[in-house]
Amino acid sequence: MLTDVPGVRVGHWTDEVARTGCTVVLPPAGTVAAAEVRGGAPATRELDVLAPERLVHRIDAVVLAGGSAFGLAAADGVMRWCEERGVGFPTRVGPVPIVPALALFDLAVGDGSVRPGPAEGYTACDAAGSGPAAVGAVGAGTGATVGTWLGPDHAGPGGIGSATVRRGPLTVAALLAVNAFGSIDHDGSATDGTATEGAVDGDGLRPAFGNTTIGVIATNARLTKGECLRVAQGGHDGLARAIVPPHTGYDGDALVAMATGELDPDGGTDVEVVRLLAVVATERAVRSLASA
Repeated sequence: MLTDVPGVRVGHWTDEVARTGCTVVLPPAGTVAAAEVRGGAPATRELDVLAPERLVHRIDAVVLAGGSAFGLAAADGVMRWCEERGVGFPTRVGPVPIVPALALFDLAVGDGSVRPGPAEGYTACDAAGSGPAAVGAVGAGTGATVGTWLGPDHAGPGGIGSATVRRGPLTVAALLAVNAFGSIDHDGSATDGTATEGAVDGDGLRPAFGNTTIGVIATNARLTKGECLRVAQGGHDGLARAIVPPHTGYDGDALVAMATGELDPDGGTDVEVVRLLAVVATERAVRSLASA
């Protein structure tokens, strides 16, 4: 669970009828973050500010949303929720909340006219808690599917998956909304010739009808933005180990990696160790859906 990292809270807003929703991650103050996008069709907001060379080095919330690019509007409500509590990057006219948002395409499932917006993002913040967060068909994963490369008739349920890996006091956790064009590869069989042959016709892969895997990796390590970027890249390696095919032109795969800085840097935390644990946590978070 992402909330295994002390200070991290998670909240969902879910519409089970329209089959869409949003998920908000609220980190403790001073959390550093970076992001990596590898899919060919991303829907994101405020990710550029997380680049290592940019001024702002901390974030106040992360939004994962259904509704494709429409769902990015949920971040407006999250910003309002943060502003009301005095949370944000300090400026001479008041704090400006830093709220990166990532969205997936679920408009072809349920009622595509219903999308998360500002009110829904605000509600997800109110629901956020430090206890175990719900997984499966909730929040941003409510309308998620996987395996659409095999055609709509072969699509299976995706959803919110989460996993935690520890090494001594070091904790790395991942929370993902898995809505992949590819299939969840729970035992390696999706990479063999028999499994892939049926998905490829004379013109290539079967057309997609809505995809993207998005998520957050959190650690209690103290890292720089550049090191958080390395962790986010490791998370994408985890996606590639658990989803076949990953990072296609039909996906908007994007991950945010955040470091709360709880661990004393004198403890000698190696970013490559954090990155490796991120690979494993992400892989397990995806595969937790296959075994659900």
